[in-house]
Amino acid sequence: MMRAAILCSLMALPVSAGTLEGRLVTFTVETWDIREQPFVQARGRTVMVGQGVEFGLEPEGLTGGLDIVPVTVEIGPTRIELSYPRSGIGRFYEAKFNGYVLKFETECALFEKVAIDPAGTTMKVTEIWAETGALYINVSGLGYGPEAKLALDLEVADCPLS
Repeated sequence: MMRAAILCSLMALPVSAGTLEGRLVTFTVETWDIREQPFVQARGRTVMVGQGVEFGLEPEGLTGGLDIVPVTVEIGPTRIELSYPRSGIGRFYEAKFNGYVLKFETECALFEKVAIDPAGTTMKVTEIWAETGALYINVSGLGYGPEAKLALDLEVADCPLS
């Protein structure tokens, strides 16, 4: 009887949080006023999340007068950091959405919480949202430069790896 009570107690403990480590992710840049008619949709790059920098985007050439601002993206188990060490100083083109999309290979609602880490962020990003396994970061109209950075702390669901 005592063992059954202990087993039931252990089963009631919260499930440990998930991780982004080891997941496949495609990173792209999109700019649009109407989502179905983007001005720019950069070539996506897909990697497996591991140690170090996952993405180092460079300009791809002008599309409709717009190009990619160089950005470095590092993804940790529960954190994403963006920085612009090789960019000049400027301002992102203004549109309803001009930003980054990280699509993780899963059918699960991967992100339970997304929070901007004020200590690791210099940009005034205010619009971030998740859809299933995708994370959208809108930087429309914001300034960028070598000192600009954005750090996101994430609560990741315990979704199965694809």
